[in-house]
Amino acid sequence: MNPFAVPLHNIGTFLSRLKLFWALSRTPHALLDMAHPAVAALLCLGQLPSLGKTFLGMLTVFSGYTAVYALNDVVDYRTDKEKMAQGLYSDSKEYLDGVLVRHPIAKGVLSLKQGLCWVLLWSLVALLGAYLLNPICMYIFIGGCILEGIYCKLWRVSPLRALVNGIVKPLGAMAAMYAVNPSPPPMLLAAMFLWIFCWEIGGQNIPADWSDIEEDRMFNAKTIPVIFGVVKAGILLLILLVASFFLNIFVFFIAPVSFDLWVYLTVVAVNCYLLLLPALRLLETNDRADVVVLFNKSSCLPLSILVITLFSLIFKI
Repeated sequence: MNPFAVPLHNIGTFLSRLKLFWALSRTPHALLDMAHPAVAALLCLGQLPSLGKTFLGMLTVFSGYTAVYALNDVVDYRTDKEKMAQGLYSDSKEYLDGVLVRHPIAKGVLSLKQGLCWVLLWSLVALLGAYLLNPICMYIFIGGCILEGIYCKLWRVSPLRALVNGIVKPLGAMAAMYAVNPSPPPMLLAAMFLWIFCWEIGGQNIPADWSDIEEDRMFNAKTIPVIFGVVKAGILLLILLVASFFLNIFVFFIAPVSFDLWVYLTVVAVNCYLLLLPALRLLETNDRADVVVLFNKSSCLPLSILVITLFSLIFKI
């Protein structure tokens, strides 16, 4: 008998359990968001980084996002459990965050202890990687974790929690810029922050809260759609996405590399398709189905911009 042989049913069980942990970290969504730090690093450096720094950066970004996304569910598990008791959560492939099991701790398929261990494991990897890249990156990661916890606790307190979420999302990109340049250009740093801030609130936070508006009303949650209504929420998200559109172009314009006209035209087309047109459609219909479309399409923006950036830099080599 081969002592290294593993029964197939054990492998299947292991993979099934592992899938639950990836669900805890909302990995399909997190992988798309991880493109933002990559874009920030490339635009800040103006060229492709070394293979060693690229590998360490990818590992650190993956670890950090995996930990922070899981932390959201760990901190929020009691609230999610309340919603689960009302039958308010369903796993749907139409909604990006529902591709895998939504809120596995609240559903009881993972324990809180397992979730905490998962967060701790990836946090340690992220902290080590961030320290090796630049100690400032480590402090940014710690700040992001603290703010994510605060964001979760403000669910029944104030719609201003969206601002906290808007601050958390750009932190990965900020850390990436410090990882490749100890002194990133202040204007590029600020523009990158504001771009992702506006995209996150307008294309992610408000649509996500809008899709849960009935459930949030039942639990007296203080979200932008609940407090201000869907009409004002729609106008606000459109304003933010228009700002995100112009800021996206601006970060390419002030980056330390000269981009060809096709890059700007492609960025305009991608923003129109993934952000502005779905937002205008939502403003016209106020329909939940169009909220999901906007959320899913806007989630693809970071990866789309990364592909454009990579192609442009590769062609310049």
